[in-house]
Amino acid sequence: MIDIFLIGLTIVGLMVFETVSSIDNAVVNADVLRTMSQKARKWFLLWGLLFAVFVVRGILPWIIVWLSNPSLGPVGALTATFSSDPVVLEAIEQSKPVLLMAGGVFLVFLFFHWLFLEDKNFGLPHERHVQKYSIWFFAVVSVLLALIVWFSIQQNPMMAFGAVVGSTAFFITHGFKENAEQQEKNLVKGSAHLSDFSKIMYLEVIDTTFSIDGVVGAFAFTMSVPLIIVGNGLGALVVRHFTISNIENVKKYKFLKNGAMYSIFFLGTIMLLESFGAHIPSFISPVLTFGIIGYFFWKSKKELDKKD
Repeated sequence: MIDIFLIGLTIVGLMVFETVSSIDNAVVNADVLRTMSQKARKWFLLWGLLFAVFVVRGILPWIIVWLSNPSLGPVGALTATFSSDPVVLEAIEQSKPVLLMAGGVFLVFLFFHWLFLEDKNFGLPHERHVQKYSIWFFAVVSVLLALIVWFSIQQNPMMAFGAVVGSTAFFITHGFKENAEQQEKNLVKGSAHLSDFSKIMYLEVIDTTFSIDGVVGAFAFTMSVPLIIVGNGLGALVVRHFTISNIENVKKYKFLKNGAMYSIFFLGTIMLLESFGAHIPSFISPVLTFGIIGYFFWKSKKELDKKD
């Protein structure tokens, strides 16, 4: 009974986290879709949804586990979390710190980039103050990476490699996102003359890039690939619903992005702590996610009520 409750809690937590962390993606999709023909919109919303749920959210976590455990093979990586084979369990246990380290560094870097450099609605007092010192972002993450690598080497050299992989993945995906933001502006303004097919391909690439945050963060909830696929897939369905009909209403809740980023920070921290051997109960990640996002949703709602 407790296991069923934890599974349900994990899936709902994954769905909420994926939904809120993908709001930016939904906004980009909605803005670009307005520049496309009705036929192209319907095609993207149908086939693009299938691609987002079953390919991106399905393949990415599976590939991550497979790359962390190449000896398991593709099928073994997918079913590893349900296997009772001691060899499989040992392989997962040995690779877990490296995977969690890479994911933790990626998410923590993502949070600090938002905190120091990105435009935002200031939800907490310190955010405005920190952004005044935006130049310090690179110093902070560089020192942080050096410290993590130093302590990781003493425990497991592969964990140090995982930290470097996490930071590399962050800067690569950040470059894609910056380019996507510029392309979006050009598409909305009409200065980029692309066919509807090219715009659909662009949206699929962007969706893949933005989904990495949610997929990486999912490993703070569970190491089970099937659960990640279900939870993130449901989140992707919700995001597509917002894209079609409610994106303007969602944008009114201006502190939801803050909630997503603080969730990312705490999930990244949990992953780092677990990679060093700390035991954190499995219910902590979803409960923290509900609490943080719930607080910023309430704060956004309170702000909206003031304007009415």
